[in-house]
Amino acid sequence: MPDPSHRFAGRIGLVTGAASGLGRDAALALAAEGARLVLFDLDAAGLEAVAARCPGAVTVAGEVSRAADIERAAAALDALGPASLLVTAAGLLGPTRPLAEVEEAEWDRLFAVNVKGTWLALKALLPRMEKAGGGAVVTVASGSGLVGNAIFPAYSASKGAVVLMTRSVAVSHAMQGIRANTVCPGQIETPMLRGVFEQLGERAAGVEAMFRAKNPSGRFGEVGEVTAAVLFLLSDAASYINGAALPIDGGRLA
Repeated sequence: MPDPSHRFAGRIGLVTGAASGLGRDAALALAAEGARLVLFDLDAAGLEAVAARCPGAVTVAGEVSRAADIERAAAALDALGPASLLVTAAGLLGPTRPLAEVEEAEWDRLFAVNVKGTWLALKALLPRMEKAGGGAVVTVASGSGLVGNAIFPAYSASKGAVVLMTRSVAVSHAMQGIRANTVCPGQIETPMLRGVFEQLGERAAGVEAMFRAKNPSGRFGEVGEVTAAVLFLLSDAASYINGAALPIDGGRLA
């Protein structure tokens, strides 16, 4: 019987946003289970710290919304071998203001990272996965991409785009042996969540209490709880799961 602790032995993949948060944790977990990875992020120092704990990992520092930088990451994958795994965790929260108060530059930057960055990674990896005979993609969206959000509506719009982009890939590439699913975390204890509260200033304590009160679990999630879902969806155990948008939110959207 294969060792279940090495589900990804011999597999090669790319993780964007790998220097911190959900991307960092996913990269560490994949590497611990045998995957060889290209780690991509704007934070070069953060990447090196993660790579030190990921045997055989290669780092590529760059801007996820810049095609040339993503192509550098794809070229690094080619040097490792056929790629069959992709996790797109790079993302921004953006402004916590009503849509009418969002500046054009803020909107463009948010969509450049969250939407264009996801698209560029898919654009680079899907042909390589087809050539390799298949693969698995997990994009990182948000519970805010499944329902409207009054606190950060621009972010909600961008993550809704990620959900439908992922589902479109699932439909269009299933016959090539490629599965594409997205995880939709709720409030998870990450620097991004803390950034929400920092932006809210004096409103932060009240909003945090509201978030907790509205969650049936009465708490925020842990990064590892999202990572467990990401690895499951990438694994062969999820071979018939394709196009799912999985809420990881303690029942918040139930």
